[in-house]
Amino acid sequence: MHLRIAWLTLLCLMLVAAPAWGQQILYSNGPINGTVDAWTINFGYIVSDTFTLVDNSTVGGFDLGVWEFPGDTVLSVDWSITAQEQGGHLYASGTANVTDKFISANQYGYNIDEITATGLNVPLNANTYWLNIGNAKVTNGDPVYWDENNGVGCNSPGCPSEPSQNSEGTILSESFDVTGPGTVPEPGSIVLFGSGALGMAGLLVRKLFR
Repeated sequence: MHLRIAWLTLLCLMLVAAPAWGQQILYSNGPINGTVDAWTINFGYIVSDTFTLVDNSTVGGFDLGVWEFPGDTVLSVDWSITAQEQGGHLYASGTANVTDKFISANQYGYNIDEITATGLNVPLNANTYWLNIGNAKVTNGDPVYWDENNGVGCNSPGCPSEPSQNSEGTILSESFDVTGPGTVPEPGSIVLFGSGALGMAGLLVRKLFR
């Protein structure tokens, strides 16, 4: 019984420490809806949404809600961050390889997925910017669509976003988060946690082989 409690204690310590190395949400335009509408982000179409940073921050990535044909997987998207809608000063751009996580299927026969991009590393001052997404690459070459949620459920400063598509002009806003690196613990905290975990592991070994 004591051994089981010790193992549980060590596991809890590790779970408490884990978020310190995770991604933090810098801006959220609300949760994925998946039932209203969606906008094409390949075949030459580009969808743009504003996001607001309340502090000087480093943008590390983003999450998007998307509609896909069953069996499809999004592999990458082109992205840029600009001062104006698909233009103005260019702060950064690139092609992001993404992870694709199935969420649900909707009433129209599409799969609703969340795609996640990381590794952007774009330092920005507190301000409002445009995130532009296009040229999505899909395994079967099909269209893929950025989920429209109209900003319902968003609680970040500056939301709902101001959205547009290059062929339509102003549209209703999409479901997405802009993320940054997690808060990294100070070196002293890392050493303290590490020594505590090692001590707990040593105690477990002694109990196991007594």
